[in-house]
Amino acid sequence: MCGIIGAVTGEKVNQILIDGLKKLEYRGYDSAGVTLLDGSGLELYKYAHLNQSIEKLSVMPQVNDSMAAIGLAHTRWATHGVPNDLNAHPHLDCSGKLAIVHNGIIENFRELKEMLKDSGHEFISNTDSEVIAHLIEENLSLIKSEGSGADEFLRAFSMTLKALLGTFAVAVISSEYPDTILVGKNMSPVVVGLGNMGNFISSDVSAILEHAEKFVYLQDLQIAAVTKSSLKIYDFDLSGIEFAATPVTWSYKDAQKAGYETFMLKEIHEEPYAFTETLLGRSTDKLELYFDEIHFDPHELADIRKIFLVGCGTSYHSAMVAKYAIEHWARIPVELDIASEFRYRDPVLDSTTLVVGITQSGETIDTLAALNFARKSRAKVLCVTNVVGSTVTNNVDAVMFTRAGPEISVAATKSYVAQLAVLLGFSIALGRFSGVLFKSEADRYFADLQNCASMMEIALGRETSYRKLAEKFKDTRDFFFIGRHMGYPTSLEAALKLKEISYLHAEGYPAGELKHGPIAVLDSNTTVIGIATKNKLYEKLLSNLEEVRSRNARVVVVANDSDNSVSNYFDDIFYVPDTFDLFSPVVDIIPLQFLAYELAVRHNNDVDKPRNLAKTVTVE
Repeated sequence: MCGIIGAVTGEKVNQILIDGLKKLEYRGYDSAGVTLLDGSGLELYKYAHLNQSIEKLSVMPQVNDSMAAIGLAHTRWATHGVPNDLNAHPHLDCSGKLAIVHNGIIENFRELKEMLKDSGHEFISNTDSEVIAHLIEENLSLIKSEGSGADEFLRAFSMTLKALLGTFAVAVISSEYPDTILVGKNMSPVVVGLGNMGNFISSDVSAILEHAEKFVYLQDLQIAAVTKSSLKIYDFDLSGIEFAATPVTWSYKDAQKAGYETFMLKEIHEEPYAFTETLLGRSTDKLELYFDEIHFDPHELADIRKIFLVGCGTSYHSAMVAKYAIEHWARIPVELDIASEFRYRDPVLDSTTLVVGITQSGETIDTLAALNFARKSRAKVLCVTNVVGSTVTNNVDAVMFTRAGPEISVAATKSYVAQLAVLLGFSIALGRFSGVLFKSEADRYFADLQNCASMMEIALGRETSYRKLAEKFKDTRDFFFIGRHMGYPTSLEAALKLKEISYLHAEGYPAGELKHGPIAVLDSNTTVIGIATKNKLYEKLLSNLEEVRSRNARVVVVANDSDNSVSNYFDDIFYVPDTFDLFSPVVDIIPLQFLAYELAVRHNNDVDKPRNLAKTVTVE
């Protein structure tokens, strides 16, 4: 959940680190810290204050005046130990000569801590992370006592990482080895940036994109030794590994607000572009056109008898849309699973099953674990992700990248529609591949899918009217979103967006289920929002809304422009352009994203950094 950044250059690194922390703040913001290494040793500054930690660091004279040319910084989302100054990173060893930053969870930290205490180490925090600093110190002392000489810092670091159980990205600097940053990882993201003025490490490329020209994505169980002018990569046994550095396809400006009041608002407006970019180069002609990376013959998919779709949060909702589409077009049975539950329910998997994991970041720990389980069960494993080089891409048979670009706001918007783009397109191609769809049918569906970007542009042009209507519900505390068929996943996603950023009570339900219990809580203080765009269950949905209205709840609907009758029944309507029913989630979600946004603003919430949430969930 945390964000790390490090820099080793020929000049001051303080501002690079502080600016990088600001770009990483979406990963956690309950505390932050920086350690700087100059000729007099390590300087350590950290501060815990919700939403203001980095700002406090940025105005500290000691940080601003430092001439250090190497340093590490960290922004935290607490897992072990409350957010306070002592638990903030970086953490020092007993000698004060080395400092570490850590993202992830060390599952065996209690055993390690007791062992280190028995050896005389003293701890000042309640975190799992502090054991790493003391363990490096202990291993370094052991190596020095053996008088083995060269690479002792690297060897101590490797010994330490091999002793850790759990997920981690760990970086360390030491006053005894003042020109090097060491960083290693297991299932937590790390990227190394190579620049003209020096080299950098980070949890996210956006934090160092301004300073680096090429990037190396560290893989699991690898260590990078980074100096101002060199990079070496090893496995945990310290065998050297060859690597290639690559540029990124988006610019530093892409990660800025570009004149919008928030990142979330900017990213909502980028949805048509993200949708179009994701479909570029893909068609119904060949199934393999959907895979950006593939490590098997796609014709092996002809033997697939069942598909499992797994994801968390928004990714789970896009998976639900894909389930409807795949079963409709390809006639292959699909099971849908919350990723955190998948492997624990003992699913029946074999070589005739395909498991598709969906994760925006490519680092979602529950989805990674689900896909690892699927591979061990001999299933074919695919992933859908937005991040090239992310952990998930290294352990699957094929990758389908969304091309949404960086998404800074914690609440997913453009990454959701990009997931819908690739999953709906893949569903059509799978239908063609399996022989259910004729080529002419598949081509027509795909053309209609591409045209959804234009429909999204039209919907975005109605932002003012959407937000004006949303303002009418500023005093509502309880919301139910209901839909049928493709309206159901939209209701779930809309409810999630509303509760994430407005902190209001919101639930998504299949409309027919209301009368099986939830209708009991409806009254005049409740607003029910029906996804009433045209599909084969449209009339049934209207009947469900009438049931709601008879209980005095306030009713709002999302309806198509061509629907001339809905205004006879309901006063508050979010109109959206007409789309084919299986594509309707792409457009129907837009006014509901604006609803969530407007209510969050009205309640004076931090839209981009909602409380208690982080963009990437890297702990189970």
